[in-house]
Amino acid sequence: MEAEADAIREFASRSGCEFAFIPPRAPHMGGLWEAGVKSAKGLLLRAIGSALLTAEELETVLVGIEAVLNSRPLGPLSPDPSDGDALTPGHLLTGGPLIAPPAPRTPDQEGLSCLKRWRLVSSARQMFWQRWSREYVLGLQIRCKWHQEEPNIKEGDLVIVAEDNLPPQQWLLGRVVGTTAGQDGRVRVVELRTSSGATFRRPIHKLALLPMV
Repeated sequence: MEAEADAIREFASRSGCEFAFIPPRAPHMGGLWEAGVKSAKGLLLRAIGSALLTAEELETVLVGIEAVLNSRPLGPLSPDPSDGDALTPGHLLTGGPLIAPPAPRTPDQEGLSCLKRWRLVSSARQMFWQRWSREYVLGLQIRCKWHQEEPNIKEGDLVIVAEDNLPPQQWLLGRVVGTTAGQDGRVRVVELRTSSGATFRRPIHKLALLPMV
């Protein structure tokens, strides 16, 4: 571990990175990441509910939730307007995005008594994903909403699209290729292109701009 820490410090010094730490025992100074921890804890309790999980089942749920949290988009991966990928914590941890194979949708925990235990675990993970991904996108929008005047979304911006029924760790990202403004000059509808080449239109209240500062 000490050798790895030395390697990280050497890389950071060569790359011009500077680490800033909050004081010990001062989580209230953590800002956004502490709010994320609080949100994840609350949603985890709601996802599990009153289910009685074994240690292995609980570990499986926690590992799945860890992957969900580390798959969240942080910002564009490159300034290239044709690049539709986003930087995630997974890139910093493993060098690439965390990708999970699509899993079949499972019913809610009610009525699972006759099903296998793995479906209970899968249900808890998917319930966490559905709620947390929605809250994450809404949180990105609220950070600047009404507090100060923000510039219009413009062509070339990378955005997260709030889309229902996506499997865990799958985020819909799109590059803005066209905008439609109202009579007041404010953009309210945009045309998006995904990394697969598909294009579609969405209202701006279904979008969260990256990066968010």
